[in-house]
Amino acid sequence: MRTITKHFSSFDVEEIKEIVRNNEQKIETENDLDPFIELVGNSRFVLLGEASHGTHEYYQWRMKITQRLILEKGFTIIAVEGDWPDCYRINRYIKNFADAKKNALDVLSTFNRWPTWMWANWETAAFMEWLKKHNLTLVQNRKVGFYGLDVYSFRESLVDIMNYLRKYDKNTYEIADRALMCFDALEKEEGQSYSKTASYFTNLCEKEVNDLLHEIRENLYKYNSDPENVLSTEQNAYITVNAELYYRNMYKGGPDAWNIRDQHMMQTIERLLGFHGERSKIIVWAHNTHIGDARATDMADENMINVGQLLHEKYDNEGVISLGFGSYEGAVLAGTHWGSKVYNVNMPMAKKNSWEFLLNESIRNEKVYLPLHKLKEKKVLNQAFGHRAVGVVYNPENEKYGNYVPSIMPMRYDAFLFFKNTKALHTIDVKTDIHQIPETYPFGF
Repeated sequence: MRTITKHFSSFDVEEIKEIVRNNEQKIETENDLDPFIELVGNSRFVLLGEASHGTHEYYQWRMKITQRLILEKGFTIIAVEGDWPDCYRINRYIKNFADAKKNALDVLSTFNRWPTWMWANWETAAFMEWLKKHNLTLVQNRKVGFYGLDVYSFRESLVDIMNYLRKYDKNTYEIADRALMCFDALEKEEGQSYSKTASYFTNLCEKEVNDLLHEIRENLYKYNSDPENVLSTEQNAYITVNAELYYRNMYKGGPDAWNIRDQHMMQTIERLLGFHGERSKIIVWAHNTHIGDARATDMADENMINVGQLLHEKYDNEGVISLGFGSYEGAVLAGTHWGSKVYNVNMPMAKKNSWEFLLNESIRNEKVYLPLHKLKEKKVLNQAFGHRAVGVVYNPENEKYGNYVPSIMPMRYDAFLFFKNTKALHTIDVKTDIHQIPETYPFGF
């Protein structure tokens, strides 16, 4: 992979238009995605992106594609950019465990860590009901699972561990309790207090969380009440170790915290594959910045890695297919700062000469599929274009300063879904909007 310049080279817009128009495929229904399903073939890994965490169309089409991959290609694991404890409750629900909540809304109403709308939304609720119905016909080891990949849930994971150990291992429970007391003594602001303290002192709670992981792994053979709960307890222990490391590195800046997070996601993917068996296949839902190969972006210039890169480096021979998403303008759910109220934000027209701008200038249809894997030899596309990335914190007026990742698109993704205009997710506000069910529910995706 080459070094990615942050400046655009000169390019022929008309040539780009011609290439796009000759290769765009109109998308109206999931059947129009036959070319992508064919591209997947027998691949073991399918990575489905999003250019924001609050756009209806991204969730909608990831779900449609995932349905087809489950029904036609035998995928049984969905791993998402979400917290393990929350997503594990979804997993218990869709697999019809006796201790699960009664309906999808009850499950999602327990999501209380910001940004709740990423998964507490009506699109996810509708898909959960489909997954639950699908799983009813399957034996336990063929049911589709739903799991969180992220590292943020330090405290939530510790509490889940303690709830489990309180029943099955009182000695290890006390070790978990010491780790929680250590973290709570230093933490007041969602990891930021801990991170600031770590800039002055070393180690902090490192010993406590590593002792806990060691003890849980030593005693896993005792926790045979439920194989999935054993997996969850061990995973929560890994989260406490990696979250402590992540927060310890967050405040000092640089690539370390980002890399710790994506390495944790990668390790979780491998742990899920190990649990589900050597023939298991996994679908990953995450932001484009995680699933598109970092080596094709300026992230590489900053020594940043991501899940897409790590999977390609290790598992290319087993098939790793990535699908990026993007849009020209529309609405998105986001906050003005971390922890703020969520807003329905108008996303402006894409910046001139960005990837999204050029696609909007080129395509004839409102939403299209672009087979980038066929366009790798097109010289005009093998240079860096600004590619929009919107996070959970988003202020449109700042777009002129950021929000665009220089990317060589045919090297970053195998294919791309593009929408001229998009709508915001339909959030479930557990405090005020819990009964405001959209007319399309439960078929909202």
